[in-house]
Amino acid sequence: MAGLQHSVIIASAPARVWRLIVDVEGWPEHIATVGSVERLDDGPLAVGSRTRLRQPKLPEAVWTVTELDEGTSFTWESASPGVRVVAGHVVEPHAEGSRLSLSITVSGLMAPVGWLMTKSLTRRYVETEAASIKEAAEAG
Repeated sequence: MAGLQHSVIIASAPARVWRLIVDVEGWPEHIATVGSVERLDDGPLAVGSRTRLRQPKLPEAVWTVTELDEGTSFTWESASPGVRVVAGHVVEPHAEGSRLSLSITVSGLMAPVGWLMTKSLTRRYVETEAASIKEAAEAG
């Protein structure tokens, strides 16, 4: 299994950061690495929710929420032939406001090749996504 994790401290309340994270349809407004988002079901994000995500330089993917702890974290997964990607989003209280931690793990038969080809891009995207949420949350 390959992967990475990135955390940022955000000078904003965890509830504010959480609202930005679970509003996946709003991500294209705040995050340059997200081209478009299409929720494939109605209602708030919940276990089983599915979302189509388009990002520059990556294939379109459908993500399914597999875990959700309201106000704190959610995990979703996407699969393609030979590769399974799991992305985690965790918001925790911090002395300065909040800590946002984003993680990606890649597994499957084709994961070593795919990870070799996308590791650098994925790292930049995760770091950009964390910085973008930080900027949006701190802007109030």
